Amino acid sequence: MERPREKAMLYGVRTLSNRELLGILLRCGYQGKSSLEVADEVLKIAGGISGLPQMTYADWTQIKGIKQAKAIDLMVVFELVRRCRYEQAKQEEMIQSPQSLISWLQLELGHLKQEHFLVVFLNIKNFIIGYQTIFVGGLDHANIHPREIFKEAFSRSAAKIVLVHNHPSQDVLPSVADRNVTIQLQEVSKIMNIPIMDHLIIAQNRWFSFRQQGLLDND
Repeated sequence: MERPREKAMLYGVRTLSNRELLGILLRCGYQGKSSLEVADEVLKIAGGISGLPQMTYADWTQIKGIKQAKAIDLMVVFELVRRCRYEQAKQEEMIQSPQSLISWLQLELGHLKQEHFLVVFLNIKNFIIGYQTIFVGGLDHANIHPREIFKEAFSRSAAKIVLVHNHPSQDVLPSVADRNVTIQLQEVSKIMNIPIMDHLIIAQNRWFSFRQQGLLDND
């Protein structure tokens, strides 16, 4: 039976299982456990491969056989993945090709334990020119300040914006507060002449679009 590196050289990295890929990144195990067995433990703690990018430094270093330097190496790999997703999203028109945007946002927000409200800024052709986390905490009229959103939009010369927030519960259906905030911000967007193209609710493996569900007034 080939070792993971030999298998990759012979047949390509796409032939490797999740545990084999992770085992190569880990490089070695410890006395009594191989790198593949440590990989099995990591995948169990992470809840599968989709949970790996969300693991913190503390999560990695609690696993026997993973030292501080190795934990940083692994976190760097997944941060590169996140940045690659963002760069890919920037190269695609957001309205017609939203999947790259969603993939990046799920890495950016899907794992967070507290609600984050983020605004994505678009140019006239619907390409991303930047983003900013504006608020942290539950959404309601008291903590959503339209002036902060549109001040940032003007400073970046944004033609349009996309509202985004995560639901730590992983239930992406909009709450009454989500709907009320969207209505409030749409009224301001009309005055400012900076349209809201969508409001996205993000979880790790699911998402909800106000635009696709007909909940945005784009008139």
